[in-house]
Amino acid sequence: MARFDEVKDLILSLEGDFDKFYNKGNQAAGTRVRKGMQDLKTLAQDIRAEVQNKKNESEG
Repeated sequence: MARFDEVKDLILSLEGDFDKFYNKGNQAAGTRVRKGMQDLKTLAQDIRAEVQNKKNESEG
């Protein structure tokens, strides 16, 4: 569950930048959103691999 908390924390940390970019047109916030989304993608891929490995261990 710690990994799930990491995902939630990352998303919540981006909320202000989403608001600044989409509602106020702040371009620097858009850069931070893009970076955060890349971090989220990497985290999601790591979690996916971790889940797959656990699944494979339990099947073996």
